[in-house]
Amino acid sequence: MKFNVTGVCVPEEDYMVDVTGKLKQIKAMVDGREYFTINRGRQYGKTTILFALEKFLGDEYTVISLSFEGLGEKAFSDEEIFCQKFLGRIYDALLLTSEPEEYCEKWKNPNVKDFDDLGRHVTGMCRDKKIVLMIDEVDKTSNNVVFLNFLSKLRDKFLARRKKKDFTFHSVILAGVYDIRNIKLKLIQEGLLTPQTDETAINNSPWNIAVQFKVDMSFSVPEIETMLVEYEKDYQTGMDISEVANKIHSYTGGYPVLVSSICKYIDEDLKKQWDALGVRRAVKLLLAQEENPPLFDSLIKNLTSNDQLSDMVYDILMLGGRWSFTFANPVVGLGVRYGYFKKVGSRVKISNKIFELWMTDYFVNKDQLEKLKPLVPTSVQLGIIEDGKFNMQTCLEKFAKYYYQHYSGKDVEFIEREARYFFLFFLNPILNGRGFAQIESQFTDDRRMDVVVNYLEQQFVVELKIWRGSARHEQAYEQLEGYMDKLSVHEGYLLTFNFNKGKEQHQKWVEVKDGKKIFDMMI
Repeated sequence: MKFNVTGVCVPEEDYMVDVTGKLKQIKAMVDGREYFTINRGRQYGKTTILFALEKFLGDEYTVISLSFEGLGEKAFSDEEIFCQKFLGRIYDALLLTSEPEEYCEKWKNPNVKDFDDLGRHVTGMCRDKKIVLMIDEVDKTSNNVVFLNFLSKLRDKFLARRKKKDFTFHSVILAGVYDIRNIKLKLIQEGLLTPQTDETAINNSPWNIAVQFKVDMSFSVPEIETMLVEYEKDYQTGMDISEVANKIHSYTGGYPVLVSSICKYIDEDLKKQWDALGVRRAVKLLLAQEENPPLFDSLIKNLTSNDQLSDMVYDILMLGGRWSFTFANPVVGLGVRYGYFKKVGSRVKISNKIFELWMTDYFVNKDQLEKLKPLVPTSVQLGIIEDGKFNMQTCLEKFAKYYYQHYSGKDVEFIEREARYFFLFFLNPILNGRGFAQIESQFTDDRRMDVVVNYLEQQFVVELKIWRGSARHEQAYEQLEGYMDKLSVHEGYLLTFNFNKGKEQHQKWVEVKDGKKIFDMMI
């Protein structure tokens, strides 16, 4: 068996996280005869959960599982074509169930010419059945009026059923990236639909019957452990399952395809190195691929096509910006929909470390291509890496020279805002695929940022701060010591940017408790 990273897992063939808890939550919604949507980012496990749900519900319900992917534009050119395509897909899906062939054949009704005909036909076919309709990739063909009318018909029949005046699907589940509840507003804005004069609001949704889907689709640490337990039964590697699961979750945030990718690299490329270092090495391999996987291609597309989203990500990640988590801000909603944002306290944060790493590299390389920052000469990089070892003290000393040459005479407000990014920009070409730097922004202190630099088997923690007086500088030692303890490293690095006139520059090693020491540099 293998770890599948396509987003579609077959339990009989792949190692798979036990999602029974999630399935029970969704089944409770189905049992309640609810209609709902599952909106998550690309490769977030939507198809996988629908596949598992189909089997989970099979003993109690007739499950019709469809996908609108590949249906084609012609299917949405008019009602009759759509209805016949839709009924054909239902017939094909039912053939894979235990339903009698005679019942399957009845769904193919050539007399269905429009949605009124379709509604009557569904009434007859659902009269004595508990049918759950699931449609995957529903947003790929949703940008048209025919689909809008289809949703309206499902809604009308749902409302009539509540009044005991109709028979229809027991439950309907629509899955996709975009929230189709907002499709009407989108069509009006694009000039594809004219709102009726009696409508009270242009965003009156044809899918306003849907209940909120609150099931957490990400994988928790215990859920990741279930997959590793099954793997360990087969291979007996001796791994510390809890440690590895926690480390995988710390990088992926439980994003399903990222979890599977890390496991796949450890299993196939790293000779089954199931420990914390193996996870770090797998992250490096994931980020250093010669071709972007579909998830990262989608990320590029979303950042380049939406300037507001790109600017917010840049501000949060690179400049330590603090944004309130509110769906009243449509950019926040968009980032959540794509799976890029999550809520931490009351603030917006990038949803996982792998996205942070990839986005950091994206912005740094973008600035290099657009010549927004001075390139780091190759000569400056000499001596930082020798005999396969990374020397962080030398790196900071050379960064200081680079900083004085290119930035010390610029506007202080500009430098203070972007000082920490300068270090990341300097660091990126030195690591050059052989390592990576992860950002640990501290929301309790917007003047502080920790950068954890991973190079082959070495790991360094560098705290970047803006000078705010001696007392705050002493606090930085305590903060850095705490992070050193967390990472089990004995050396730490404190880089402070001081914008005061007549400032004292220094670099020195300082002994701290338990034999640890900190390289303190102020520039």
